[in-house]
Amino acid sequence: MDLTFKTENGRFNYRVCAVIVNENRLLAMRDENSPYYYLPGGRVALHETAEHAVLREIKEELEIDAKIIRPLWFNQGFFTEDVTGERFHELCVYFLMDVSHTAILNKGEKFRMYERHHVHDYEWLAFERLKNEYLYPIFIKEKIFHLPDTLVLQAEFE
Repeated sequence: MDLTFKTENGRFNYRVCAVIVNENRLLAMRDENSPYYYLPGGRVALHETAEHAVLREIKEELEIDAKIIRPLWFNQGFFTEDVTGERFHELCVYFLMDVSHTAILNKGEKFRMYERHHVHDYEWLAFERLKNEYLYPIFIKEKIFHLPDTLVLQAEFE
């Protein structure tokens, strides 16, 4: 059971995201429902650690066994989703990941993956491009240039 629930005032999500960086580029994705880029990851299941969840999600979405380098941010997000208009209160742990031992870098600048009935389009976005891209979460556009050495607690209101 994923840690998400809907109320009359909006939806709560507990998520994890993978920050995958290579040569000053960030791996971002879109799906068939999203006009914007976002980071690979997904919801944490009940009785699952954030670490296990991010490794599981990367295995499901990218079909690789990534390694966690370290957690970067614990973000408390308050936003309205652009496509559905649904209001969210989301807790998300962002992990810096190591994929150097996998074949993901051989897939090219853009590639497509399939997860059950979902289509995921991935792209390596140069850091310099991020400020002009339709990308969530917004804080990534600036924070990607200075990754923290220890976990940072933050809040983002949109």
